[in-house]
Order: sequence, then C-alpha cells, then structure tokens
Amino acid sequence: MTEQNVALWLPKRGAHFAVGPAPRTPPAANEIVVRVRAIAVNPVDGLPGFLYRVVLPWLTFPAVVGSDVAGEVVEVGPGVTRLRPGDRVLGHAFGVEKSQNRAAEGAFQHYVVLMQHMVSPIPDSLPFAQAAVVPLTLSTAATGMFQQDHLGLAMPCADPVDPVDRSETVLVWGGSTSVGSNAIQLARNAGYRVVATASPHNFGYVRSLGAAGAVSYRSPTAVDEVVDMIGESPLAGTLAIGSGSLPKAIAIAARTEGSKRVASAQTPLVARVQSWRAPRQGVRVNGIWGGTLKDNEVGPAIYADFLPAALASGAYRAAPDATVVGDGLAHIPEALRRLRDGVSATKLVVTV
Repeated sequence: MTEQNVALWLPKRGAHFAVGPAPRTPPAANEIVVRVRAIAVNPVDGLPGFLYRVVLPWLTFPAVVGSDVAGEVVEVGPGVTRLRPGDRVLGHAFGVEKSQNRAAEGAFQHYVVLMQHMVSPIPDSLPFAQAAVVPLTLSTAATGMFQQDHLGLAMPCADPVDPVDRSETVLVWGGSTSVGSNAIQLARNAGYRVVATASPHNFGYVRSLGAAGAVSYRSPTAVDEVVDMIGESPLAGTLAIGSGSLPKAIAIAARTEGSKRVASAQTPLVARVQSWRAPRQGVRVNGIWGGTLKDNEVGPAIYADFLPAALASGAYRAAPDATVVGDGLAHIPEALRRLRDGVSATKLVVTV
C-alpha cells in the first residue's frame, strides 16, 4: 500500500503552521518525487505575515513552504535519465517560487516534487541531515557568483587533480554564514583565491573551507584590513551577505583593482535601497534571488555537472554543520523559532 502524504501547512499569511494530510502528486516531465528524510529551515520560511506580502506576494494559500530537502527518489517522470528510484539525493524545492507556486513542490512534507536539474545525488557516507543544509544557500551563492547578470565568475570544477588558478580574489563578506560557507567552496573550486569576513571564533572554520585569510566583520577597520588582505590580486567579484554587509562591500570594491561588481544576498529591494550611491563609486550592485538559477545554465551546471562528483570526491563539503532540532514535521516551527534567535556556523535541521 502506498504511503499517504503528510505536510506542514501554512493556512494563510501570519497563521500558525499545522500538520495535516496532503495530496501525493506524481511527477511530470523532467520531475522526480522524493521521500523526504531531512529538511533544513531558512529565514524566508518563517516570515511574519506582513513580510510574506512583501517578499512572496504571489504565494497561494494554504501553502507548503520550505526549500531544503534530502531523501530518496521514489518516482521519476518522463525524460528523467540521470536519477532513478532508490537514489539518495539532496534538492532545492521551489514551491514558493512565482513560476511554480504550488504546495506539491514545498519542502515541508513527506513526498515532494522536485525539478530533476535541481537535484544532486549524494554519497552513502553523507547523512541526510547533513545533506539538507546545502540546497537554498548553495543556490543563493551560485546565483550571485555565476549568473552573468551578477558576478559572472567562471564555473567551478570538481577535479582535484588539476585545479585551476585564476590569480584573482573573491571577497565573501559573511563567510561563516550558510551562504558564505557555500560561496567560499564554490570560489575555491572555480580556482579563485578567497578573502572572507567572520567572527574571530569562526576564522578557523572559514579557512577550513578554503579561505586564504579572514577579517573580523566587527572590526572598526575591517574595510581597510580587507583591502590590505586583497592586496595586488585583482578582485574578481564580491559577495555581500548579512545585515550591514553591502555598504562595506561597496567601499572595498571601489578601492581595489579588478571587478566592481557586488552581489548582495539581501533581497533585491533592500539591495537597491542600500546601494543607490554605488554607481557614483563605479560599483555595480545586484540583489540575489536564489531561485533564478533554475531557469538558466547555472542550475544544471551546479546540481548536475559539479556537485555530485565534488561531494563524492570530497572536493566539496556539505556545510555548515547541521544541528538536528527534532524528528517529525511538527518540530519545524520550533526550528524556525530557534533560527530567529540567531545561530552561528550551523544550520537547523528537522528529520522526517
């Protein structure tokens, strides 16, 4: 007998989440269905009602939200050749995207429909809970770094035998965040030197991911310190992550040789407001929306061409470390409450 689906529903904007039955939707062409085993939470998942109107004004209710999943493939649709039932995978769920906007593609349920080109197989050695930390923040970092309308960097390569050295530096302001953890690794796998900011107690962590050097973002001389650390290496691009990051990232890009492009992981609206003076300094700023890569070459280049081999070889690490809050969909609201209180160099996960 086929197991029935269960979801964590958001009945309307500002309402409390509620566990309840949900349809089990079959996959269409180029889609798969995954039995979810672990879900990670992100700030967008727990927005207050009024912010849902600002950030996700198109969202249809009742909704199933969430983006980060890991689990097992149980069904594949027509045209799917790279995945098959039984495969262990991680994937980016797009139920809240304007182009999708359907509960069947939200992460907070037992059976989720995913786009095959936004799914990566994972090695047997990688637990589902740790794999679930990757998708949305990987997508956000990759969108900002590799899309041509953002930084337009060269794509990463999973070959550890013949690494590329591009003799350019990428600045990741906010290196110990979830997005930053992925950005550092993507940049290193693409052959760039990385300078990052973080709290001093996370310097070792960002260096373990591949950063050549780290500066405290709290330092009153952080901008000067980063400029000195970049040195004569041309700047290939800057990723600004976290509150207060954009003005400082703009100041650094304006003072260094190389690219004057900054990609901001804050919402595009916030990025526009905070960067209105950037053109006067010769700096171009783009706000990242972490779902756009599904519609261009970056999505499959990362999830199909790069990540499977990179995870298998150890060239890429599922980071940051997962903190498991509980088992079962009913624990997701608790995870979101803990996320609002703040976390550092970890990502909160619920197993299912």
